[in-house]
Amino acid sequence: MRTLSLGHSPDADDLFMYYAIKFGWVSNPEIHFQSSALDIETLNIKALGGELDISAISFGVYPLLAQEQCLLRTGVSFGVGYGPKLIKLKGKRLRKNFRVALSGTHTTNAMLFKIAYPEARIVYKNFLEIENAVLQGEVDAGVLIHESILTFNERLEVEREIWEIWHTLNGNANLPLPLGGMCLRRSIPLNVAIMCEELLTKAVKVALENKPLLSSMLQERNLIRVDSKQLETYLNLYANGDSISLSEKQLEAINALFKIGYDHKIYSQILEVKDCLIPIDYKEFRNS
Repeated sequence: MRTLSLGHSPDADDLFMYYAIKFGWVSNPEIHFQSSALDIETLNIKALGGELDISAISFGVYPLLAQEQCLLRTGVSFGVGYGPKLIKLKGKRLRKNFRVALSGTHTTNAMLFKIAYPEARIVYKNFLEIENAVLQGEVDAGVLIHESILTFNERLEVEREIWEIWHTLNGNANLPLPLGGMCLRRSIPLNVAIMCEELLTKAVKVALENKPLLSSMLQERNLIRVDSKQLETYLNLYANGDSISLSEKQLEAINALFKIGYDHKIYSQILEVKDCLIPIDYKEFRNS
């Protein structure tokens, strides 16, 4: 059995999509995952350093690590008319150079925010600390992500949706906002990489087929930060049927994100996302 290191975030959607493997509902006799739960920016940095075999990442960081990592088709989260929120104290007017807290320099929302607000003064914080930083006046505004978008202090209001920035930059209201996906080290043998993608894809399918049971098991183990109603809302947003395998529209959206990054000199080249995926036709060719 081959043991591979896998990183996912401690957020409800990642836990939900992975824990069918953790609970032993889905397995492969040839692969064992040694998993760790880390915040998304830590995972982005580890992926850049090649520290994990498989990792959840922000789509915004992928072009920076494309030579060493390939994208997986499964375990993806997109926003469809929603996503991270730029929040501030109610009634507060933001200047051009307002102070803002972001959850990490390599996140998709940070990339889009920097393009829309080039004069903002940015500090980076763990996403769980951003709301309080705004409430206490440490920063003028902050971008909330993950479960934090569902409910926040009544003293706060939304200044702008990151979705609106995305829509403005890509000019196509029909494209979903690419937020998070997964990558795998290219040095892993191709047949093993294909098995990993198949296993992780099956885990998402099984999770969705057993959503009430898996959700309750995660809550019973105090792995989730929200109540059952909020959990259902959050999973409907980010861990749903669109998370199983990348669709053509999702692929188009990722390409649009990559082009935006290139046009704004964040990336040195434009990537075609289909060239970044595991070539699964190898399995048929190998067995033919």
